Amino acid sequence: MDFPKYDGNVNPNEWINDIQKYLRLKNISNKYNEHLEIAILLIDSSISLPPGIDSFGKLRKALREDISFTIFKNTNKRKLQSLKYIPESSSGDTSKFISTFRKLCYNAEINDIEEQKKYLNKSLPMNEYFSEEFYERVKYVNSTNELIGEFENIVAEESIMIKSESIVALKHVSTGNYLSSINDLRYTTGSTSQLTFAGSPVPNPNSLWKIKFDKELASYADTPIKLQHVKSNKFLGIYYYEYDNNGRYVDDYHLSPSTNHTEVSCNNPKDDKYWFEDWKLYHSKLEQGYLMSNDIINLSVKKSTQSSLVEFLRSRDVQFTIGDDTFQEVICHNERLGNDDDWCIELIKQHVWTVDM
Repeated sequence: MDFPKYDGNVNPNEWINDIQKYLRLKNISNKYNEHLEIAILLIDSSISLPPGIDSFGKLRKALREDISFTIFKNTNKRKLQSLKYIPESSSGDTSKFISTFRKLCYNAEINDIEEQKKYLNKSLPMNEYFSEEFYERVKYVNSTNELIGEFENIVAEESIMIKSESIVALKHVSTGNYLSSINDLRYTTGSTSQLTFAGSPVPNPNSLWKIKFDKELASYADTPIKLQHVKSNKFLGIYYYEYDNNGRYVDDYHLSPSTNHTEVSCNNPKDDKYWFEDWKLYHSKLEQGYLMSNDIINLSVKKSTQSSLVEFLRSRDVQFTIGDDTFQEVICHNERLGNDDDWCIELIKQHVWTVDM
C-alpha cells in the first residue's frame, strides 16, 4: 500500500477523507471496520490514540485533540504571517500564491473573513496602490470567494499600471500613428533639433519611450513626467521662450515646419538652458487615479518660465518633408483641445520595482 502515513503534518480531516476515498477506489475491502483498522495502522507510532476508537468520527476527534494538530495549525498561521505576494512582473505566480493562501487558511482553520482579510493585506507589497485599493475593495466583502475575486481584480489592474522607468508607446488616436523620433535625424527649420513625428501605425524601436517620474506610480493629479526616447536617450520637449530687454521672445524661431506652431523635438536638457521636458498628465475623460496602459491622455508642457502659459501635444494629418522622406507633424499649441490632442499610452514593458516586504 502506497498511501502515506498520518504523522501530524497534514490536516486530519483531509487525511481521513483522502484515505476513505483511496480505499474505495482500490476496492480494498468493503467493510467499514476494516477500513477503520487500516487507517489506524497508518497513523505514525509517535501519535498515541486513546482506546475505544470504533468510528472514523472518533478517530478524527482523537487526531484533532493530539498536540501534533495544535502545532500543525500554529505552524500554518506563522506561514500565513510570513506569506508575501509577488506580482508576475517580478517573476511571481498569482495562481500559486492564492492556492497557498487558501491552503494555509484551511490548515490553520482560519475561517473568519475579517481575519483572512488581515492576512491577505499583510502579504501585499507596501506600495500606494495596493494599500489604498485593497482596503476600499474588500471593506464589504463577506466570503472567501469574494475576497479572492477582488484580490484578482486589484492584481489585474496593477499589472497594467505604468510605473516609472517603464517602456511605453504613445499612439495618436485620430490618425493611429505612434509618436516617434530617429536618432540624429534633425529638423531643417526651426531649432535643427532631433525631430519628432507621428510615424508607424505599429510600435517599432523608434516609437519606444522610457517614462520617468519621481515615484513608483503616476497619478493624474500631481505627477509631472519625462519621456526619454529609448534609441537616442534624448528627452521629448520644447524650447520655452524668455523675453529679452526689448520685450521680444528669445526663441521665436523654434516653429514647427508645416503649421508654424511650437516645435516638438528631442534633446538633452543639459545641452540647452531654454529646454523644457517636464510634461503634465491629463486623462482625456477628466478621470482621476493612476496612469494605466491604454488610457487616453493629453499632455501639456510649460511654454515659459515667466508665466503660467502651457501648450498641449498635438498631431494631425499634416505632413512635412526632409529630403525624400515625409513625416506627420507633431506640435504643441494653446488652442482649444480636440480629438487631435488625444494619445493612447501603451505599456510595452513594465519596470520591475523592488518588492517592499
